[in-house]
Amino acid sequence: MSIVQTQTTSFKKELYEGVHDLTTDEIKIALYTASADLNEATTVYSSTNEVVASGYTAGGSVLTPVTVNASGFTAYVGFPNVSWTAALTARCALIYNASQGNKSVAVLDFGSDKTSTTTFTITMPANTASAALIRSSN
Repeated sequence: MSIVQTQTTSFKKELYEGVHDLTTDEIKIALYTASADLNEATTVYSSTNEVVASGYTAGGSVLTPVTVNASGFTAYVGFPNVSWTAALTARCALIYNASQGNKSVAVLDFGSDKTSTTTFTITMPANTASAALIRSSN
């Protein structure tokens, strides 16, 4: 199955169940290799095919602060950029909720393997109603 950039289906369901509080729970992001099989059906964090590199800690990094906003008819979530001081190659990432049993939130597809020789940075989309990574509207 190919990698898809999306909110996971389980996350969408769990939002309606009140499982996630993105502003108080510990939200993390982990990096994966080209052989990872992340997609919309991914339900929890797994270390299988996670990047291994000096300067990268298994489980990834905490995303803080995470903000929840609204504008007009759209609610959206802003995530900060994240960096690792490491030489590494990654193909995709998983945002997940470490406070709620490592439940998945979203899969990010980088389009191809991305390699850094010093610092690997993920630049998140603008924190706006039309660009944020996670947004919901009517």
